Amino acid sequence: MPEPTTPEPAATARRAGTTTAEDAPAAKPRRRQARGERRIAQLLDAAASVFCASGYTAASTNAIAREAGVSPGTLYQFFPNKEAIAVELGGRLLERWRESHGAALTAANLDLPLDQLLDAVLDPLFAFNHENPAFAVLVHGPDVPGQITQEFEALHAVLLTRIEEIIASFVPDAPPAELSRIATMTFAVFKAGLDLVLAHEGEERQAYIDEIKKVMFGYLAPMVGLCPAGQRAPKQQGADAAPHSHNTP
Repeated sequence: MPEPTTPEPAATARRAGTTTAEDAPAAKPRRRQARGERRIAQLLDAAASVFCASGYTAASTNAIAREAGVSPGTLYQFFPNKEAIAVELGGRLLERWRESHGAALTAANLDLPLDQLLDAVLDPLFAFNHENPAFAVLVHGPDVPGQITQEFEALHAVLLTRIEEIIASFVPDAPPAELSRIATMTFAVFKAGLDLVLAHEGEERQAYIDEIKKVMFGYLAPMVGLCPAGQRAPKQQGADAAPHSHNTP
């Protein structure tokens, strides 16, 4: 006479509405992954602080682990060396930079007067650099991984092209070489002024931002033919064609 069979534990548990070891593994990797992502974010935040404080070259994995409040062994579970940390941090910052300049250089801003256009384009870029000081360390510092430099140079080229397109919306008849030169000069003014902006805080920081906008307006206004309010204006003849200065960016 055959022995009576008993239900498999997993089947019994499922009917009872409980979870067995067979059902649990699907959730565990997700929990581990979430913990791992939090740890990576913690290490990258610590690396950003260390890079800003001591520069990339002088930074060490021990200093990054100490800043993160973990052991070096914990750090090495996620990153094999300082370069790997820098590449990951640089990649994330470059992606944020793409989002910032993408929002700043949107087509919706092209219909704005020049003074308002400068506000719409420059404010997000200044804000990004102020909120992410490690970005400048990684893209301009010596000895940084070549991958970061290459990605930034590619992004720089895209940004210059977009600036050319914006300027072309004001002066559609300008030769390509002139558009390229104006865009390069405009971006150079931004980069030079950025160092001054980042070196100050509060009202003084905003004052330097305003000065940079005045410089850019003064440079661009004569080329695009503007009325005092910064609006596009028809070209004029004779002495009346002289552009007005811009006092309130």
